[in-house]
Amino acid sequence: MTLELCAPATRADLFNLFDRLGVSHSTLEHRRVFTVEEGADIKAALPGGHTKNLFLKDKNGACFLVCALGQTRIQLNHLHKAIGCTRLSFGSETYLFERLGVRPGSVTLFALINDPTHKVTLVLDKALLEADPINFHPLSNDATTSISQYDLSKFITYWGGRVLLGDFDGEAPICLPIQAPNCH
Repeated sequence: MTLELCAPATRADLFNLFDRLGVSHSTLEHRRVFTVEEGADIKAALPGGHTKNLFLKDKNGACFLVCALGQTRIQLNHLHKAIGCTRLSFGSETYLFERLGVRPGSVTLFALINDPTHKVTLVLDKALLEADPINFHPLSNDATTSISQYDLSKFITYWGGRVLLGDFDGEAPICLPIQAPNCH
């Protein structure tokens, strides 16, 4: 018996899933952006919360996707304690593609569509859940897709993996497990 590898989801696959789930979405096509700072003019043209997304891995190989507001300061040297894992580092390009099917610069919460076996733990910034709409790349960094908090909740519930709610406001981050995001 051979293992059959599936290709990662495309933007069309993502939007088809949104349509099946009843997730309302709008997308703005733009030049490729690789950092929060590079897209400042794009963010100015779109209402809502703009995100930064970090793919991290601990020394034991556990993977984490941290999704936060773009201006949120994340102290990586303390985050592992809050999550309850070993020290964290950025996952390699190969590991990122194997787990989430995207390349550096295109890391996004929507890449969880490529994690049906829940090998990645999602860490959501508490402040992110106060923004509406929320903007993420739709699997590539040449567009931005906006969805509501309610629709974000639908997508995460569909994915069904482990979710931690992170509070990054204090001196040290605090992360607590939640069943599904408490979105309005």
